[in-house]
Amino acid sequence: MLYLVVYDITDDSNRNRLAKLLERYGLARVQYSAFRGELNPNDREALSKQVRRFVRDEHDCIFIIPLCKRCVETAVVISNTGVELVKESTVEFA
Repeated sequence: MLYLVVYDITDDSNRNRLAKLLERYGLARVQYSAFRGELNPNDREALSKQVRRFVRDEHDCIFIIPLCKRCVETAVVISNTGVELVKESTVEFA
């Protein structure tokens, strides 16, 4: 399932470590503090447990939001740079 992960982490180094963790899960950055990508149920559960350590300050928060097919199809993205909520990917076999 497709997920949108958005966060507000006050500490710079902590925020950078969180971004690197999200990238290791295969999520792609869509905004400075927002990532999106496919997660299977096991990875979503594991990620949910791992990101808890990044919430240290009373203002820190992380949202892991599932996006159903209808949500993705009806989403409105307004951008001057051609950002897409879902990127098409292709698989090549060698």
